[in-house]
Amino acid sequence: MSAEPIVRKVACPGSFDPVTNGHLDIIGRAAGLYDEVVVAVLINRNKSSLFTIEERMAMLTEVTAGYGNVRVDSFYGLLVDYCRANQIPVIIKGLRAVSDFDYELQMAQMNRGLAGVDTVFMPTNPEYSFLASSLVKEIATYGGDVSSLLPVSVYKRLLSRLDEIHRPDGEQR
Repeated sequence: MSAEPIVRKVACPGSFDPVTNGHLDIIGRAAGLYDEVVVAVLINRNKSSLFTIEERMAMLTEVTAGYGNVRVDSFYGLLVDYCRANQIPVIIKGLRAVSDFDYELQMAQMNRGLAGVDTVFMPTNPEYSFLASSLVKEIATYGGDVSSLLPVSVYKRLLSRLDEIHRPDGEQR
């Protein structure tokens, strides 16, 4: 009698608005540790995003194409419900600083209590310890150079989107 192989799956959740090199660092390292990494993009209808869910998923699919064990999906509602429905026992979270840990520990304990889903914390590469999508968008909005913080294709899309929003005639899409 042969047992079915155990597939080690992990969810890497986030809003990814847009995906940064810091996100890719965590996704890539997780891909080296797990058989399958599901990049789970949160659909948050109460939060305005620069990119649509479809655009964020397309960007993630493009920049993670080099990993054979990464797939991109979206979810709405509780992450633990998504994990349970997709038989994902572990969530991986990147930690940039101690301030991240306080919040993430509370969420990890809640997720464990709600659904038995464990959380693995991975410290970010120090090169990206300050990096957040919101900061990237803010700096780019005021003309700051964020090209080293994003994959090239994402950087181009960010500039294009900001150009659409801030057209001289005030027209917004």
